[in-house]
Amino acid sequence: MTAGTAGPAGPPEEPQLPPGWSLPPVPPPPSGPPPGGWTPGGPWWPGGPGPVAPSGSAPPGGWWGWGPPAPLPPESQQRAGWPRPVRADRSGGEEPPPRTVRDAVSWLLLAAGGFLVGQLASALLVLAVAAAVGQLQRIDSLVSAATPPGWLTVSELVGLWIGFVGAALLASKRRGSGSVVRDLGLSLRWVDLPVGVVVGLLGQFVLLGLLYLPFEYLDPNLSNELSQPAEHLTAGFPGAQLAVIAALTVLVVPVVEELLFRGVVLRAFVRLFRPVGGWLGPVLSVTATGLVFGLAHFELLQLAGLVAFGIVLSVLAYRTKRLGPGIVAHATFNLTAVLAVAASAH
Repeated sequence: MTAGTAGPAGPPEEPQLPPGWSLPPVPPPPSGPPPGGWTPGGPWWPGGPGPVAPSGSAPPGGWWGWGPPAPLPPESQQRAGWPRPVRADRSGGEEPPPRTVRDAVSWLLLAAGGFLVGQLASALLVLAVAAAVGQLQRIDSLVSAATPPGWLTVSELVGLWIGFVGAALLASKRRGSGSVVRDLGLSLRWVDLPVGVVVGLLGQFVLLGLLYLPFEYLDPNLSNELSQPAEHLTAGFPGAQLAVIAALTVLVVPVVEELLFRGVVLRAFVRLFRPVGGWLGPVLSVTATGLVFGLAHFELLQLAGLVAFGIVLSVLAYRTKRLGPGIVAHATFNLTAVLAVAASAH
């Protein structure tokens, strides 16, 4: 080695990261030649020993293997694959969003906005369909009828779904990874079927039964009053319409509602209540989510049951980190209600 030639100083010391954090693997070498005036003498990308210095030159500042590591590139380049520290969750993987309080607040605002947009889209869609079928002048009486026409019920549901699904997609895209499956836990496994069915049946026949049992002594007609929302949704329709609405209620409603309430709202509350620590943070999170779920149905008499079952679904989502068990439980819960109403109507 000639005088003035800078030799390799060796790799830098491993950066000190907080407990539970780790650095992703070093990316593959970039394309193109090394910096001007340097000749390849080994890998020259970040993490390698660096290029060979020409005589009389100092090593390029910041190249790993030649002294202090270079600072992390801008956030735009980090997202393109540059190494950056990531916080690990309890299972050792990368922590799912929302990762900050600001992200959590944004998710809650998006959920609220999606709910309002869904209500507006529902009303506009009902008016549009009513005009198309020539029932616009009777729309007030049809909406308040004990058994509304099937097109009205379907229009209301589809309008709500527009807002709910839109909020979930925006939350994942703007304050997450962009993957609804990864960010919101939208996955279904075979084990979710028996677990969800059992939880749904227990919720319908045990949880609600015990919850309202003391009040049935005060109001003997309570059971009929509690079933009115389900009757409004499914009763009185001819066979084909009943089949369509029942399928939507059992197969689509649980997925859409779980996406919003357990996918977006619950995860936002979990992040907001994390500083509370211990068992109290999760308890507050699932309770707040259950309360929001119950209030969103605008059913005062059924509020206690909806909140209680919403808490059960929130516990399932929190414990499993997935929406699959809750979706099956929600579907089973709705199916038993639809079957009970259909049986009583016929």
